[in-house]
Amino acid sequence: MQLVLVSGLSGSGKSIALGVLEDAGYYCVDNLPATLLTEVVRYLSEAGHARVAVSIDARSAALAALPEALAQLKSTGIECRLLFLEASREALLRRFSETRRRHPLSALGLTIAEAIAREREMLEHVSNLGHRIDTSELLPQALRNWLKDLLGVDTGSVLLLFESFGFKAGIPIDADWVIDARMLPNPHYDPVLRPLTGRDAPVAEYLQRQDAVQRLFEDVSGFLERWLPDMVRDNRNHVTVAVGCTGGRHRSVYLVERLAAHFGPRWTVLVRHRGLSGEDLAATHGA
Repeated sequence: MQLVLVSGLSGSGKSIALGVLEDAGYYCVDNLPATLLTEVVRYLSEAGHARVAVSIDARSAALAALPEALAQLKSTGIECRLLFLEASREALLRRFSETRRRHPLSALGLTIAEAIAREREMLEHVSNLGHRIDTSELLPQALRNWLKDLLGVDTGSVLLLFESFGFKAGIPIDADWVIDARMLPNPHYDPVLRPLTGRDAPVAEYLQRQDAVQRLFEDVSGFLERWLPDMVRDNRNHVTVAVGCTGGRHRSVYLVERLAAHFGPRWTVLVRHRGLSGEDLAATHGA
């Protein structure tokens, strides 16, 4: 059986995640008490369900029992993954304001802000059990695409996620390592290169000629080469490397593309560019 557990903060996109899983053929169970997890999974396995997704979050009873239940399932040989969705306080407040929905913990007499803080505390021990996904700046369709890619990879090897971002929009909270590329020569100041991105050939050619860019690439790739084998031995199944520049359109995008090309032949690699719109990517792919 392939088992995917979905957890995270209310408003972070758990319903979207369950929808993606259901569309992919998973048998989905929402808001299951953690103490019933092993029993339900055993029953569904005996019933012939090969792929199951279960949502366990702050609404679920006996949340503290989740780590032990996960350990029991893994000891029986069940392929189990946990996706933990989170978002910034500001993003969650905005979403609850836009949808006008009640927070699940509002029944305790808390304001939305207080409920978000309480829920984050309740789920702190769960967030470190799986793959954390920051949905603060992701539109629903972008989140669906990320989840589809993650579910399609081989869980037996380390997944390398390289993502570019702009510091002016904030550092992604799901990053394991953050690389600052703002000290590199900036194509933004060239009027010809400014409207392009780091995936366009003229920008790539400009950056390839810069010694500082080459040194940073060699340092980052060398660091990953040295430490990825140790992370595999430590049973890590995903590593997120975020590369940032000022706007997230030129230097960080170029470095992410180059790192992905370097590690792609030997590792499972995903690429995401937070600072590029769908129009930018379509134009680049057509270049």
